[in-house]
Formats: sequence, structure tokens, C-alpha cells
Amino acid sequence: MGSLFQWSLAKTTLLALGLTAATVSPIAIANLASAQTPEPTTTPVQTPTTTPTQTPATTSNFTDVSSDYWALPFIQALASRNIITGFPDGTFKPNQSLTRAEFAALIQKAFNQNPVRQLSAGGFSDVPSNYWAASAIQEAYETGFLSGYPGDVFQPNQQIPKVQAIVALTSGLGLTTNEDASNILTTYYTDSSAIPNYAVNNVAAATRANIVVNYPNVNQLNPQVPLTRAEAAAILYQALVRQGQVQPIASNLAASNYIVAGGGTQATNDIVALAASSTSFSTLSSLLKTAGITEILQQPGPYTVFAPTNEAFAALPPSTLEQLQQPENRELLIKILRYHVIPGELTASQLSGGEVKTFEDSPVNIKVDSATNQISVNDAKVIQSGVQASNGVIYPINQVLVPPNLNAQQPQQGTTPDGVTPGRTTRGGSSYIGAAGNIGLAGDTALSETNIAVISKIGLTRTISARPSAVFGDNTLILVPLTFDFAPRSVDSLGEQTFPVSPYIGAGVAIETNDDANLGFLLTGGVDVPLGSRFTINGAVNAAFMDETDVGLLLGIGYNF
Repeated sequence: MGSLFQWSLAKTTLLALGLTAATVSPIAIANLASAQTPEPTTTPVQTPTTTPTQTPATTSNFTDVSSDYWALPFIQALASRNIITGFPDGTFKPNQSLTRAEFAALIQKAFNQNPVRQLSAGGFSDVPSNYWAASAIQEAYETGFLSGYPGDVFQPNQQIPKVQAIVALTSGLGLTTNEDASNILTTYYTDSSAIPNYAVNNVAAATRANIVVNYPNVNQLNPQVPLTRAEAAAILYQALVRQGQVQPIASNLAASNYIVAGGGTQATNDIVALAASSTSFSTLSSLLKTAGITEILQQPGPYTVFAPTNEAFAALPPSTLEQLQQPENRELLIKILRYHVIPGELTASQLSGGEVKTFEDSPVNIKVDSATNQISVNDAKVIQSGVQASNGVIYPINQVLVPPNLNAQQPQQGTTPDGVTPGRTTRGGSSYIGAAGNIGLAGDTALSETNIAVISKIGLTRTISARPSAVFGDNTLILVPLTFDFAPRSVDSLGEQTFPVSPYIGAGVAIETNDDANLGFLLTGGVDVPLGSRFTINGAVNAAFMDETDVGLLLGIGYNF
């Protein structure tokens, strides 16, 4: 019996850990990545080999765009920048639908983003090398704006639905929101139910960024209707506003009334707002609020901010981040954050080697390696080109900068910094309670069958959580494990964006609520994936050693508390 138990324990432990890594993570990654690869709704069309009869325009005066046309300010502005063009007869054809190839060509002209992936040597099978938009399609793909369809096809002549164009812009520009996406969509759109699942988060992010423009009804998105040339001009212009490349249109123009969530004015895209909208800077945003200096970085400035990512903060010594957020260490936190801010706006071309004084009145040492084009600040590396805000520029860095005069000062520890505090946040994320579905894999208890379940996480210390759950069946099975929570680590979603995943492992007891009240040893392993600030997705493999070895896969969502 003892050898059988040891054999089952070893086998199931490997099964649990393997399924956790190989089953749960791909599910999460696939769901997030699917926003760029919607299922095609039409059959591929033949690819033309000639360039459309569209001639670059040197004027923004089109014969079919009247002075009171709703999209006139957007069209004129982009035409003057030679991003959009007219036709040989002097028209613009604002109501004509755009194809995916034409939208790729507009993206190529409007943006100058760095590549995030590489198109395979064979490219798309329906885009020949001599196709008029081949280079634009390749660039739109490699910079993360557009993706193809299964079978290595791009469908260049397919009309692009408005929702696909919005997804493309938010994906290429890396726009996200920490708010509840469903609430945003139901608030602003009467047809929110028509937005496909893959696009929900993207449309919510675009809405918050004031990129979505709806005419004639500002509250009706019409997500699946083909995008017109006028609509393309509007959303492209708003995306450039978001990047700080152009100024917002005047609030007294009629066109401003069709900007969703704009209310006739543009939403702020200052340093604080941009940091809050990115999942890479959620820790920094939280610390800015704790320190009470968000209002400073919302002022006109301008400022240059070297912004540590979530991973940079997670790399600090254990308990340091938690201690910095305690009230008695607020002044110390302010000093550290001010050391990341430089007065004035320094563009990438203006960043040169030498010392630059920060708001903390202590200088940082900037180094520029011309051979590799790598910029570093003290010992931290700048990992992305400057993100333009309305009041300055943000440079993401991979380490937290520590002022030199802070060596003698250390965060004051509370009475029990690592003491047991039920319900606290651990380094793996917030405590939560939620619902899940169980997929049975082996055995003869409720854990081995397809059932519904209740899950929870109750943080006890910075690294330890209790995760009681119940799998309902003929004989409900209660699972009570203690887990060791690992720090979040970034997962690359097919090279398009990253998101944090917090793994954990643990052990405990399983209690079968039948007449005999059987007890068994429990092993568990899983991951938590934050879904904004309110919810956490959970996936876990549980192995209970009862009369038999019972294994089940729990997939659920919890409400953070």
C-alpha cells in the first residue's frame, strides 16, 4: 500500500505540474491573442496585381467633401500630412469602404512603430511580392497592427469591418485599460452586444483613449459594418492625437461631438493617464497615488519620466515594495519617485551621455551606446523608445532607480511586516472569491467529474495563501490547500504584448462530505492572471489521494477583495 501511494503521488505530482504549465497558460494566452486573429467571415478573394487608381493629393480640398461634412477636420488634417490621398478626378469618396490592404497602407503612412515580430519568408500566400500594398501589409503585420487568417492568408481585398480597424490600432499602439471592459461598452454603446468577444477589451481601450468616432449616432458603433474612408480618417487622426503627434481638433467643431467619451473635448493623455492605461505600469501608477504626487505629473510640465515596469518593482528585495507603501515611509517613497522625473521633455535624440538633475535634486547618469543604440540610466536600461504624452515623455526602464543619498535611509518596518494578515495581497496578487468549472481527469470523486465549484484565495503572508474551494457533486469535495505564491512574471502573447502571470504550488487536505467524511492528502498547482483591478482568472490542477488518486482541472474567475 505504501509503495502504491508513493507511486501515485509521484505520478500525479508530475501530471499536475505538467497540466498547469501546458494547459492553463496556453488557454489564457490564446484568449488574449485572439483579438488580432478574428475568424474570417468571407471567402478569400483574388488578389489584384495592379495599383489602385489613387493619386497622392497635395491639397485637402476635395470636390465631394463639403464645408459642413462631418469628418472634414479629420480629412483635411490627414490630407495635409499626406497620410490620406484623393482620386484623379479630385474626389475623396468619403463613404467608400476600405479594404484590409488599403487600411494597411494608411497605417504605414500614419505611424512609425518598431517591429515586434517578423513575417515568415513565404509571407502571405495571397499577397504576391509585386502586389501594390505588399510592403505596407508586411509592415502592418510586423509592427503588430494587423494579422492574417488561418492558412497564411491576409485577404487584402476583403472590406475591413470597423471593429477590426479599432483592434488593429489598439494592438499596434499597445493601448489597454484597467477598467471593466463590459461596463465601458454598455455605458457608451447601444449596440455593445454586437461587439465580438475577441474585440471587447480593445474597443474598451480605444474608447477610453478617445479613438472611436461614431457618425451620425455617437452611441452606435456598428462594429461589423465596413469602415469608410471618412471613418478611417477620423480614427487615425484620433490615434495620432493619443500619441501626441497632432493636436486635438477644436471643441467648437461639430466633428468633436462624434468622438466617443469626448463630450466635445478630448480626454487627457498626460503621463499619469498613459501610465494608468498600461498593464506594464500598474505598480508605478499605484505608488504615484500612494505618494500623492499624481496631480504634479498631470500639470502641463513638460516632464521626462524614466518609468520602472512591474517586473522592475517585483525585482526589489523581498518586502521592500510593501514597506514603501506603508504610511510611515511615504516621504521615502516620494524621494524615490521624484528621482525618476526630469524637468523638461527630452526626446530620444536629445538624450545624450552625462548627468542630468532630477526633481529629487540628485542627478542621474545617462549613457548612450551609439554602436547598439542602447540608452541606460544609472544601471537601468531603457527598454522602449519614448512614449509620447501630452505633457512630456515616458521611457520604460528595467530597474528601479535609487537616489544616492538614500543609502543611509531604509524603509521602516511595521510591527509585523510579514506577519499573518488574512485577506491581504500577496506578491502573486489580490485575494479573491469566485466561481469555476471543474474538468475531471482521473478518479471517482467529484474532483474526477465535470462539476461547478467555488474557489477562493486568502492571502496570509506576502508569500503564503490559503485557497479553500469546494467542488460540487454527488458528494461535495472540500479542498483546503496552503500555497506558496510566486512573484508575477511576464508572458509574451505571440510577440504582440505581454501580461503578468502569477504561478503557485501547494499542499493540504481534501475532505469528501459523504457519510464517512473521507480525508485525503491534496497537491495543487496553478496560475493567477489579473483581469484588470477587480477580477483574477485562475487555473489550477488538483490531485487528491482518497481511495483512488483523483485529479481535476479547475478554471474560474474570482472577484478581488
